[in-house]
Amino acid sequence: MNPLKALHTFGQSPWLDDLRRKLVRGGELQRLIDEDGVRGLTSNPAIFEKAIAQSSDYDDAIRELSAQGRSVTEIYEALTIEDVQAAADLFRPLYDESGGEHGFVSYEVSPHLALDTEGTLAEARDLWKRIARPNVMIKVPATEPGLPAIRTLISEGINVNVTLIFGLPRYRKVAEAYLAGLQDRAERGESVAGIASVASFFLSRIDVLFDPMLQEIASEGGERGERARRIVGEVAIASAKVAYEMYGELFGAPFEALRAQGAKPQRLLWASTGTKNPEYSRVKYVEPLIGPDTINTMPQETLEAYREEGQPAARLTEGLDEAHRVLDDLKALGLSLDEGAQRLEDEGITKFTGPFDSLMETLAKAREEALAKV
Repeated sequence: MNPLKALHTFGQSPWLDDLRRKLVRGGELQRLIDEDGVRGLTSNPAIFEKAIAQSSDYDDAIRELSAQGRSVTEIYEALTIEDVQAAADLFRPLYDESGGEHGFVSYEVSPHLALDTEGTLAEARDLWKRIARPNVMIKVPATEPGLPAIRTLISEGINVNVTLIFGLPRYRKVAEAYLAGLQDRAERGESVAGIASVASFFLSRIDVLFDPMLQEIASEGGERGERARRIVGEVAIASAKVAYEMYGELFGAPFEALRAQGAKPQRLLWASTGTKNPEYSRVKYVEPLIGPDTINTMPQETLEAYREEGQPAARLTEGLDEAHRVLDDLKALGLSLDEGAQRLEDEGITKFTGPFDSLMETLAKAREEALAKV
């Protein structure tokens, strides 16, 4: 069996972390759904910047929208919302057949709203209404100001993909915000059935941050150096395994009352799963994290790598004691996972605002050129 499709056997859903007009209209996305068992898709401002600014696929649409007098922001939203709607329509049969379990496409609020609760709420509501697809999730970052927005959106019945989670305390707060939103809705006498959410836990960037620190300590030698050497490249996977342990606690017995009302647990989604270090396996952030009720969203290169060399098996709950030891060793070495997570969150916002602003500049230039020819 295709290793990607075989992930389904173990309760994991492969998603694609990419969205381009040619991918949707050229039949490639449909092939990934049919042949590789891809069950969902994620997008972000960096993905749209690459799709729009680095191709000619959108040129005609940009000229047409410019001629209509649309602003740069309106052009961006028109282009990206159209792509999200088209992708959601391809996944809609899967969504319907699975009873709303699979077939979601995610669209992110402006990265400039990452620290703005009310701005996030306003834009998320507007996007949800305009996209008008039940199998869409609005992506909201897991910042402190994002948490109350997540709770409110869930209470309003809006599907949410909570993005940019790097640490365990923040993951717990994200899950608690989801649960509180469901409870708010239930207490108003409204249905909690059909609401979907995922908690996107970012992986490879954790190792990118901590590996150089650990390697420096390892170079000192001695017992301390050996301790550091043993956990190089292990912090992200260990964090994910412990997060899944927390998921089991949060959505176990305490969740049963909501489950009885039709509520779905907020699944963990492994994100940032493309391997950054060429010395590591291309499927490093896929193979060890296969388990029930999880999602792995992969860039196209990682999808292809897993199709070629994946060896799927239920490994997510294996080595949990060792995962705790890795995190204990990290702390003992004087490295703070929580401080690192905050640094990665701050950098993550920048990694999306930069491409977003660059794309808006590209669109502004294209708009000016189009208007000059009218």
